[in-house]
Amino acid sequence: MIGAAMEGVAVSALRTVLSRVHRAAERSGRRPEQIRVVAVSKTKPVAVIKQLYDAGHRCFGENYVQEFLEKVPQLPDDIKWHFIGHLQSNKAKSLLTSVPNLDMVETVDNVKIANFLDRAVAGIGRDPLKVLVQVNTSGEESKSGVEPSGCIDLVKHVKFECPNLLFSGLMTIGMLDYTSTPENFRTLANCRAEVCKAFDIPEEQCELSMGMSGDFELAIEKDSTNVRIGSTIFGPREYPKKQ
Repeated sequence: MIGAAMEGVAVSALRTVLSRVHRAAERSGRRPEQIRVVAVSKTKPVAVIKQLYDAGHRCFGENYVQEFLEKVPQLPDDIKWHFIGHLQSNKAKSLLTSVPNLDMVETVDNVKIANFLDRAVAGIGRDPLKVLVQVNTSGEESKSGVEPSGCIDLVKHVKFECPNLLFSGLMTIGMLDYTSTPENFRTLANCRAEVCKAFDIPEEQCELSMGMSGDFELAIEKDSTNVRIGSTIFGPREYPKKQ
């Protein structure tokens, strides 16, 4: 009974989030369907993800490869999965082979991981994989991501040296207390402008993945096309207790 109640709460929360996204999109001068909501389901049970799937949602994100691989076989194969965590190069092949419906990796932050993903995609013969280049817009050492000044070089490598990857845009993780959120969003938007100018890409064809539970409406108003929302939909994360 408790599990069913939790699932119902998640569906209700998703609908509220979608309504907020709709209004934020209108404020930004865009259509709601131009904004993708990635429901971040890390640490959450398969039953709750399935409830959101049954309510019509199709895009989910996971942070940890092992947890990801355990969940995927238990869920419908038309889910569009996003990997949004730090990806170790030795996990790239298992991620690609075990998640055939992996739609995007949002966290390509160096040449090494781009090369590993490119080879893994080629090895299994799937369609090119959409990737985002992760940018460290806050300058925090604890955050992954290429420095803004190195963004063009990494995008160039993905576009011209990784034929099995499809460069789709840029991603950032803001500061946890959201104190520099507007500045982070401006930095990523500036990076997009530079990338689009350097490679003659229309800005509407270069995604911005920025905004999470605490700041997704502002992110949309600042041109985000992809928001990653976990706790606002699913509630607090549920990590195993240490023995």
